[in-house]
Amino acid sequence: MVSKYRELFNAQFTEDKYQQLKDDIASDFDYMPTFRLGETPFFISNELKNQLIEGSNEVIALIKDERFKSLTDKSLELNNKVPNEDEHTTFLAIDFGICEEDGLVIPKLIEVQGFPSLFNYQINLYEKFKKQYSFLESLTPFVNGIESQEYLTILEDVICNNHPKENVVLLEIEPEKQNTKIDFYYCRRDIGIPIVCVTDVIKKGKQLFYKNEAGNDIQIKRIYNRVIFDELDLRTDLKLNFSFSDDLDVEWAGHPNWFFRISKFILPFLKGKYFIETTLLSDLKEIPEDLENYVLKPLFSFSGSGVIFHVKKEDVESVLDKELYILQKKVNYIPIVQSPDGKVKAEIRVLCVWKKGNDSPTLLCNLARLSRGEMIGVKFNKDKDWVGGTLGLFER
Repeated sequence: MVSKYRELFNAQFTEDKYQQLKDDIASDFDYMPTFRLGETPFFISNELKNQLIEGSNEVIALIKDERFKSLTDKSLELNNKVPNEDEHTTFLAIDFGICEEDGLVIPKLIEVQGFPSLFNYQINLYEKFKKQYSFLESLTPFVNGIESQEYLTILEDVICNNHPKENVVLLEIEPEKQNTKIDFYYCRRDIGIPIVCVTDVIKKGKQLFYKNEAGNDIQIKRIYNRVIFDELDLRTDLKLNFSFSDDLDVEWAGHPNWFFRISKFILPFLKGKYFIETTLLSDLKEIPEDLENYVLKPLFSFSGSGVIFHVKKEDVESVLDKELYILQKKVNYIPIVQSPDGKVKAEIRVLCVWKKGNDSPTLLCNLARLSRGEMIGVKFNKDKDWVGGTLGLFER
């Protein structure tokens, strides 16, 4: 998108530099992420940046509407409601596909999640890229002009909420087996909180505890929640000593209910130039004749699971829980990132936090994904290069 930086990067790029970038990441914890690292950042023009901010603010306007909770209460009826919900979400991830419409580049909202993403990994990825390409110092992944240390301070405040760090835990299902565990490692190193598996949590009355390295029981006062309920529901082999539906004496950095409230569930309510025609299957009056122009998606799945890209009439008819699926119009992702052998499609996730007491979420940084396939995702990009996870960089 910013040709001078693209040309500079591509002129300096070598496979050796790419390997050094990966080795640098792997050296921090003697671990290389299992997801594919994209070879390049995505250089974002000021025009596109302003569109991303405008689109994000329109999503936020809906979430801040005083009717939002009543509008999304049904999402909790369809799932496991967790007690002691807070006033607003702590985290917000807003995904835009970089598309073409009427011959112009425009971001289109693909998904929105009231759930944390790779907040700690992304800032470290930025530092790694700068070591290989020094000119990237003049660019930034931050939406609002902050620097790296200020970013980490904001993130720590949001995650810990002034609690001692030993009383705040990153909670996940078998965290050592998750594709996102590189982010957990950076969080533990940079924020200073422990990583705890759901099966290691001890319940005493309404309080939760974990054992520290010395074997002492430490009370959990705040949970940085990374547990996806889809996965938890499938893991019937796990024995938990507590239930998320218990009335617990604990704070949430990312209350689980917001995962359901702020999800594909709200896409049909969003109207405007940055939003895609989306219909809840239970509200669908008739099945469109041109189903090849639509995607069928489950509301609460994660990482693209259950999405049907080539939709047939029988796919729509066979859905039993029609309140749990949407039919979404396809958009035209534009190949926009110039690689050594052709252009690549891109998606940007704007990462936001909403600190307790603030009137609105803060747009902080971003995550980018590159694709040569018909969809953004691993299964559509196997055995391809210049694809995978990266970050977008803005001009300062």
